[in-house]
Amino acid sequence: MSKPIILSIDDEPEVLNAVERDLRQHYRKEYRVVKARSGQEGLQATRQLRERNAPLALFLVDERMPQMSGTEFLAAARQLYPDARKVLLTAYADTQAAIAGINKVGLDHYLMKPWDPPDEFLYPVLDDLLSDWAAAFRPPFEGIRVAGTMWSPDSHAVKDFLSRYQIPYEWVDLETDDAMRAVIETMSPDLRRLPAVFFPDGEPIVAPTTRDLAERLGLQTRATHPFYDLVVVGAGPGGLAGAVYGASEGLRTLLLERDVPGGQAGTSSAIENYLGFPNGITGADLARRAAAQAARFGTELVAPCGVDALRHEHPYHFLALDNGTEISCYAMLVATGMHVRRLDVPGIDELSGAGVYYGAALSEAAACRDKDVFIVGGANSAGQATMLISRYARKVTMLVRGPSLTASMSKYLVSRIEEAPNVEVRTDTMVTAVAGKRRLETITLSGPGGGDPVTVPAEAMFIFIGAAPRSDAFAGVIELDPQGFVLTGTDLLHHGSRPKGWLPARDPFLLETSVPGIFAAGDVRHGSTKRVAAAVGGGSAAIGVVHKYLETV
Repeated sequence: MSKPIILSIDDEPEVLNAVERDLRQHYRKEYRVVKARSGQEGLQATRQLRERNAPLALFLVDERMPQMSGTEFLAAARQLYPDARKVLLTAYADTQAAIAGINKVGLDHYLMKPWDPPDEFLYPVLDDLLSDWAAAFRPPFEGIRVAGTMWSPDSHAVKDFLSRYQIPYEWVDLETDDAMRAVIETMSPDLRRLPAVFFPDGEPIVAPTTRDLAERLGLQTRATHPFYDLVVVGAGPGGLAGAVYGASEGLRTLLLERDVPGGQAGTSSAIENYLGFPNGITGADLARRAAAQAARFGTELVAPCGVDALRHEHPYHFLALDNGTEISCYAMLVATGMHVRRLDVPGIDELSGAGVYYGAALSEAAACRDKDVFIVGGANSAGQATMLISRYARKVTMLVRGPSLTASMSKYLVSRIEEAPNVEVRTDTMVTAVAGKRRLETITLSGPGGGDPVTVPAEAMFIFIGAAPRSDAFAGVIELDPQGFVLTGTDLLHHGSRPKGWLPARDPFLLETSVPGIFAAGDVRHGSTKRVAAAVGGGSAAIGVVHKYLETV
């Protein structure tokens, strides 16, 4: 931890230098002494220290300064560091001003000039004040800090991004932290743009995009080469497996991920039926391990970076990326997975990220402490989120459209939900509307058996109502089924005929799409089993077929 700071301010250079000399002589081992030549300069320095979350122990300020007196400075500075000790340097004639300052700014002490000898008139006073301050001091968090409000959708997006990358951060709620609120209002008047993200080694950024965050965190957001043997699009379980096997078998491999590695599985709070993890593993942990494994074999991971368009000029495939660049490759694996379907009811869009969340939103789980929370959906992902959030919430109510959980949820999860004392399951129930001014306040539910709708208070709602394939970027280039899933292998043969425009004198390989050399694996593929193990198996199997294809190029 960096040393706590003593800030001294005086407009007379000789006095300021004398103060600095005496302070350094006595306190340099435990404190860092900073000086300023005016109240305005001192206030600017105080704001910068607050932005960096630097600990500030004591202000030692001259009263008689032009433009801003010492008392005026302390009145402003205590909004930023309310716990710092405040000492005023005064001349004999300033005694009444100093006494008045005790009432105005909570002055801890005032010292008459001159203070010589400091061993008698300066250090004993400051030693007592610093001892009191140190007794109550708690070292500040020295990593990334995110300052926003609980009901800001953009604040939620930043927290979710950092959580899924497993990057530690400190959340600063501006509705309860007046000192930080004063700092943020200088960057974003009326808090119109949130959140502000503070980095320990640089300037803060306000309302950042995920690419802004990735670049500041040192993540790779652009490919280093124009051409690769294999490009894997999507870093869910299937794409990660494809990247591991492709790179380990000598293919120069690029892995692209539009959001965060792990895909939909990466948001899971507990994957308990994946081989080799008897106690379960979080989706984020599984993704982190797989990404590290792929990197170890030489895979180049670029994220966040999505594909906007695809074109094919045999034998090459060209991908237009959302960062404005284009890359090409011999072979391509589409493993873009799925995204959670949106709930189409009145009021939902305005409250997304402000009490309404799609997916597990692990970053918000702890914020549900002692609240009444609703989970919409009845499959495994909904069950896993229910068990996670039930650790914090006062009550969790599952809203299930069907007659029971057993049709769509694994037995072990059903048993745990039935045993949880603070979980209620309401079947034959649908959400028909949501409402709230700045955040979610109520939801309206359809009654079982078509009964009258009922409106109930709600503080948070997490939605798991199925998923749709992420295949829009490939529509019109490779064949999709009516639901948007990618057709592969024998599913492309219509009455024994090969796909339209198919040139090779062979049928499509297993997992190969309607374009030779482009393969698909994981949940985006038509007919796939929506399980992590199945996606991993498909991604690894696809590499064997990629090698067969490359032999023909």
